[in-house]
Amino acid sequence: MERVFNRMNREGRVFRERDFIVVFKAYGKANMPEKALELFERMAAEFDCKPTVQSFNSVLNVVIQRGQFNRALDFYYNVVGSKDIVPNVLTFNLVIKAWCRLGKIDRAVELFREMPNWKCVPDVFTYCTMMDGLCKNERIDEAVSLLDEMQIEGCFPSQVTFNVLINGLCKKGDLARAAKLVENMFFKGCIPNEVTYNTLLHGLCSVGKLDKAVSLLNHMVSNKCLPNDITYGTIVNGLVKQGRAVDATTLLLFMEKRGLHPNEYIYSSLLSGLFKERRLEEAMQLWKDLITKGCKPNTILYSVLIDGLCRAGKPYEAKEILSEMVDKGLTPNAFTYSSLMKGYFKAGNTHEALLLWKEMEANSCIHNVVCYSVLIDGLCEEGKLEEAIKVWSHMLGSGCKPDAVTYSSLIHGYCRAGLVDQGLKVFNEMLFEGGKSKPDLVTYNILFDGLCNTNDIAQAIDLLNCMLDQGCDPDAYTCDIFLRALRDKVDPPQDGKEFLDEFVLRLGKRKRWVAASRILQFMLQKLLPPKAWTWEIVLRHCCKQKKEGTGKEITEPPLNGGITRTGNGDVPPLSHSCPVSYNLNGGSSKHGLEHNEAGLTSSLQIWPYIKWINSEIL
Repeated sequence: MERVFNRMNREGRVFRERDFIVVFKAYGKANMPEKALELFERMAAEFDCKPTVQSFNSVLNVVIQRGQFNRALDFYYNVVGSKDIVPNVLTFNLVIKAWCRLGKIDRAVELFREMPNWKCVPDVFTYCTMMDGLCKNERIDEAVSLLDEMQIEGCFPSQVTFNVLINGLCKKGDLARAAKLVENMFFKGCIPNEVTYNTLLHGLCSVGKLDKAVSLLNHMVSNKCLPNDITYGTIVNGLVKQGRAVDATTLLLFMEKRGLHPNEYIYSSLLSGLFKERRLEEAMQLWKDLITKGCKPNTILYSVLIDGLCRAGKPYEAKEILSEMVDKGLTPNAFTYSSLMKGYFKAGNTHEALLLWKEMEANSCIHNVVCYSVLIDGLCEEGKLEEAIKVWSHMLGSGCKPDAVTYSSLIHGYCRAGLVDQGLKVFNEMLFEGGKSKPDLVTYNILFDGLCNTNDIAQAIDLLNCMLDQGCDPDAYTCDIFLRALRDKVDPPQDGKEFLDEFVLRLGKRKRWVAASRILQFMLQKLLPPKAWTWEIVLRHCCKQKKEGTGKEITEPPLNGGITRTGNGDVPPLSHSCPVSYNLNGGSSKHGLEHNEAGLTSSLQIWPYIKWINSEIL
């Protein structure tokens, strides 16, 4: 490229700016932004071609595409300040993008507000870039306000505009406003696409509204928008997380009936769910089916199978799968090895677990925090505390930082050995480290159990207050620990009713009403009715939160049911609140949501659909 330019220069050829722009783009594809910058500086001096904003933007885009945002900003401010080049809308779009990618959203906003001074009117790309940057910096309200501003300025939002905002709101958990934006989207002539639906579905699955997610899937098809792998994968993963792997299997079968082939992500999610629900036969049948259907298992799928077999108490079958995996040229990762190690420990075969640890080293597989946690926990369970402490020291020496699971495993080992004071020292280290090492409920429950077993109930209660102050809520196991201690370790024995009643009030004082309501449920299950005042105050605050839309659901979602297969294979919506029956085959509805010749749906036709989306998501 350089030789061509030099030859053209010697021959006295006339250089045109568009020739340089072609070269700039070539440098971009070749990942050579420094060459583009260098050539831009030589345009006027060596080739007698004065650069304009077009060539300036071309170089700026090359640098930004390579992720060199600081360099792009230096280039922009240097050129605008020293050369006779006036930035246009594209220039501002690129520079605003650079500021947003650097996380300096205030500078992006400042530049955005300067555009009128340069006689530049923001376009839809400018607004989308600003909205995306604001959403990623958790400034959702400002991003949404730009939607009104752009329309006032005569700039019409696109599907991308709405999708950016809907994504931001869903990540924040504000599904109500996301639903309102979908309504607004229809009225502006923008039909939701698969990105819109996938975003909404992910938001619904994130808050556990799986029935509504499946119902929305039906309406997605009814609105002439075909689900893709991401759509189905999102719902399958959501169902699995709720312990509804059977429902997820039904959805998988329907997906295949529509001609879509599940990918490794969907299979691994479903396979893991079946194993976790102890559905060994269904899991192994799924494994056979996916191989029969031509899916070639990768390392992740094999690792999930090995982990599942170990959960089912079959580590030796899992070892055979590991050998098969290696024979097929796949390399086991840390998760593969740690799963099998855990299986061996569970089977009481410490020797094989330690051999596997050495095999990892021989195969240059780096021990991560999960591997160390499994090894420490396994050794502690076998009563080999000294060996576990040596592994802990080796872990710290290798530069691998322990997380909450690792700390909890070691604390559990100390408590099992009756060395609760040593466990508390490790706990204090956790508090000091913070971050991923911050104690969780499992850590606290281990210490509660250890302290109560050594008759130190007073210190256990002090630690309980510490847990509440740290923002960690108790569970049923926490309550059981204290109930057993009050029954077996106190003279005279207590039923724990007064303790739990006071516990509920402590949570209430900290405004943790959902946690308080769960303790009330536990008390009722144990036939320990709370005081009338306690019951009344918790119920009043929970109802108030639900009315204001700030509270979470008190009751847990059902663990089964929901999806049923009909005779023709349709998967009907799970919710019965929809004003009309839709099916995944895309049949017509009695509301007649048909597209006109322009590809848009009329307001009268889509109104029932809009109302349904709002009622379902709200």
